[in-house]
Amino acid sequence: MSNVFLVLAAFLASTVEMVEALTIVLAVGVTRGWRSALVGVAAALIALAAVVAALGPALTLVPIDALRLFVGGVLLVFGLQWLRKAILRASGYKALHDEEAIYQAEIEEARRAAAEERAGLDWYSFTLSFKGVFLEGLEVAFIVVTFGSSQGNIPLAALGATVALVLVVGTGLVVHRPLSRVPENSMKFAVGVMLTAFGTFWGAEGAGVDWPGSEGALLGVLALIVAASLLLVRLLRQRQESFERGMRERAGAGAAS
Repeated sequence: MSNVFLVLAAFLASTVEMVEALTIVLAVGVTRGWRSALVGVAAALIALAAVVAALGPALTLVPIDALRLFVGGVLLVFGLQWLRKAILRASGYKALHDEEAIYQAEIEEARRAAAEERAGLDWYSFTLSFKGVFLEGLEVAFIVVTFGSSQGNIPLAALGATVALVLVVGTGLVVHRPLSRVPENSMKFAVGVMLTAFGTFWGAEGAGVDWPGSEGALLGVLALIVAASLLLVRLLRQRQESFERGMRERAGAGAAS
């Protein structure tokens, strides 16, 4: 069962990060030309491969309990950050993530950027593509390597990321547009829940906790985090609605006076 969650979490997290990287590459490629943008993508992929090649074997040398304690703590940090933002977006305290708006903003910025050639490349396109793919890909690589190492099955985590890569890149090549219809906000909520659940489960295991039901306890942890998150969304939404209602009433009273 944990293997299913492993693949699903790697797939969802990878999809979110790859959609964001694709948006950046499409914007500079369409606006300033594809050659420099694609060279930047290739350079980023080579750098990511080097990071994974160094990080993966190193983690396999760490004792499994220590590894799960470390990975659990890091995943909790990542997961709670994702979950916090997702809860704020769902409750109306933070604007929803809009890839189409981000795409248009990237295009405008690319058009305004000065032309600068180095080694026959448009340096702006190369740098932005490299940075976007490398930074987003680094999160994917970290999730795949840490998840896989903790479960002793990096290829299984890599499978989820690979499926996401094929779907996102394939769709991007066909439509040449940002994937604004991907339910990214819902996916980020799901990823935040899953990272937090895995972090709690593995961190506690690494600290010596013997979960009742073994891996079956992961379902209980997931259910608890989902319930707490949805409750927070409801409470924050009610608070936001109450605040907006009060603002409208004060504005109406001011206009009447």
